[in-house]
Amino acid sequence: MFSRSQNLVAIGRNGFSVRKLSTSTIRNVKVAVCGASGGIGQPLSLLLKQSPLVTKLSLYDIVHTPGVAADLSHVDTPSDTVGYNGAENLKSALEGMEVVIIPAGVPRKPGMTRDDLFNTNASIVRDLAEACAKYCPKAIIGIISNPVNSTVPIASEVLKKHGAYDPKRVFGVTTLDVVRANTFIAQAKKLNPQQVNVPVIGGHSGVTIIPLISQTKPSVTFSSAELAALTARIQDAGTEVVKAKAGAGSATLSMAYAGARFAFSACKALKGEPNIVECAFVASNVTDTAYFSTPLLLGKNGVEKNLGIGNVSDYEKELIKAALPELKKNIQKGIDFVNKK
Repeated sequence: MFSRSQNLVAIGRNGFSVRKLSTSTIRNVKVAVCGASGGIGQPLSLLLKQSPLVTKLSLYDIVHTPGVAADLSHVDTPSDTVGYNGAENLKSALEGMEVVIIPAGVPRKPGMTRDDLFNTNASIVRDLAEACAKYCPKAIIGIISNPVNSTVPIASEVLKKHGAYDPKRVFGVTTLDVVRANTFIAQAKKLNPQQVNVPVIGGHSGVTIIPLISQTKPSVTFSSAELAALTARIQDAGTEVVKAKAGAGSATLSMAYAGARFAFSACKALKGEPNIVECAFVASNVTDTAYFSTPLLLGKNGVEKNLGIGNVSDYEKELIKAALPELKKNIQKGIDFVNKK
């Protein structure tokens, strides 16, 4: 169920497999990146440019985007790349797009929590969601902008106000939590991380990040102390990067990788490829929170089936219990931001 074998086939293991693919494998998917000039947006756009899944790559940001697009347009892959600056060009950037990935916003700095980013990033996501409602209301929207636990409800509320909300098409991209869990567990067990898959549920900050290590494929075992340490590292991995960069930013390259993985999965699902599964933060009735991340079967219309939580250990049940109050608070903060405005 959680096989990763399909996730990055579009770019291959070395990232440059395009020439080996026949033109029959090229899929006509139009993808937009909003926030394309930033620390996540640029490497994300490069990864998308390499993929034969992407026929048109539309880049948007408030500054520098035509230069980023010109730079990427020199890469010898088939997708057309265009860049747009400023709110007055959002219509041109978004019309006809099938997948919209939103990494726009300010990054975390040392001492900042995701919640500290709220006011700035909330406004950015609100405005971009409104543009999506107007210009590409049927697009799959993948939100990277933090705090995801709040920005996804913000986007959803905005889309509702414009009559363009489809809960199957709005995603919080939590793929980086899965990528980190795969990596850390593979390192601990001396496995190939490309052959490890750990479903991560809940949300996308602190205690709301819940790695289901009991469901790891292949199966692994840890002592109670090791399990607690691994869980804490996965939950605090973003802070680990912020501290290591010493004021120079937050996780950008790994987030770009994870964002590309999500985008590729969305593209494949849109074109009818079967068995595409990703964890993401979506409108959900799996718990008593309005939004919750779980493994999702993706299809042509977005979420085809929520695969739920599955069997969890007693330790994981306690993690879920601890996460729910924080998640509810984060979600309500996003809803209130839109409705109070």
